Amino acid sequence: MGRFPQPAASKGSQKWVQMIINEKPEFLNEKIRRKLNLQKDEDIQWLSPLKRDEYAEYRDQKFVERLRVNLRRIPLAAFWPKNGPQWDALGKSSLGKLFLVEAKSHIPELISTMQARDEESRAKILKGFEETKDFLNVKAEVDWSRPFYQYTNRIAHLYLLRRNELLAYLVFIYFINDLGMRGPTTENEWKGAITLLHSCLGIGRHKLQNFIADVFVDVAHLE
Repeated sequence: MGRFPQPAASKGSQKWVQMIINEKPEFLNEKIRRKLNLQKDEDIQWLSPLKRDEYAEYRDQKFVERLRVNLRRIPLAAFWPKNGPQWDALGKSSLGKLFLVEAKSHIPELISTMQARDEESRAKILKGFEETKDFLNVKAEVDWSRPFYQYTNRIAHLYLLRRNELLAYLVFIYFINDLGMRGPTTENEWKGAITLLHSCLGIGRHKLQNFIADVFVDVAHLE
């Protein structure tokens, strides 16, 4: 397993991700290029979730295979247990850059807690967090297993890919004006929540910050 076909979503961030990737990819690409200071002619090919691929989302070794890369230095299985992040979207640029995407349409989506029960799995996750926090100069006592576990495990995977000398980037898409989900109606609402999240996680300026992009998309531009 590791490939998960999805229905055509009718609401929330999943709906908007499917729409922007399949119907308006260049709209997203331009935002990412500007945010990460990529070359203007650098194209991003989206590998998921594609309509022709049953809107499938990928996780574990399947997401690595979908990106067509190898983790030669530190294999995924050595760093993280099974049932890791299921990526909202995956992309690869014409210059070989990799894009891992996590999307949100309302602020409560930011909150999550580590659910692993197996002791070996928990130990591996916590060790991965320890390595990542040490690399980012985050205090060891800061708990990354809650309440923003989904955010921290994405950063840990960016760290892993970068440790494998891959040109990886993490893109957080924050949708604005998703009224059906009672989401934020301004960019500043999201930024306030993100600032609080970073403070709780002990994240300030760090070595991966140039490889992380917060992208804000008004859903009015997608409908």
